[in-house]
Amino acid sequence: MAFSSMMTDTIEVLKKNGEVRSGIKASVQRGGIYIVGVPDGLLIEPDDLVRRRMSNGAEETFQVVDPGFHEKFGGIPASYQMKVRKLGLPEAERAVQNLTVNVTGHSARFNYQSTDHSTNVVTVNASVVNHLQSLRTEIQRAALSSDDKDAALEVVDAIEEQIASGKPKKSVVTALLASLPAVESITNIGKNIYDAIQAAGQM
Repeated sequence: MAFSSMMTDTIEVLKKNGEVRSGIKASVQRGGIYIVGVPDGLLIEPDDLVRRRMSNGAEETFQVVDPGFHEKFGGIPASYQMKVRKLGLPEAERAVQNLTVNVTGHSARFNYQSTDHSTNVVTVNASVVNHLQSLRTEIQRAALSSDDKDAALEVVDAIEEQIASGKPKKSVVTALLASLPAVESITNIGKNIYDAIQAAGQM
């Protein structure tokens, strides 16, 4: 069996130096996370965070205890056999809230505890980032059709792009938020996003 066929989970690594690497194929098991065929430039260090988003809308956050890097050997590609500690929801939220978050460019990534060196760098209050993630999670959980969920997630992406521009337009953000599904939990998170952007003095 090819090693790649065992990598059935998709994770993102939130590094201490501010990088976020997304779309990494891995195998998440009790007490360990395994990556076989390490993507170019992926350096995982102790205390980095690893987040797994599952198809049911739930997510898990782990703290790296030991990266467990292994060099390529024969036909076995380079790999990480990480020892990790699963964080409870309150602990995971605190870990993320304690990070300085920067948003940059089109289809922005979140960079923690660093300034991204590309153009159009915008520092965003961590609460905005958390609200955006909560909004995506709530949309996945809502009793909506697949098409409605996809459309709503595209709206969230558009809101994120407005924030990443550095000069979000109040009228555009308001219209985007108003176009989200009329579900109370989604509406409440949308209001929190609007308030957080205003509090940060971005519009």
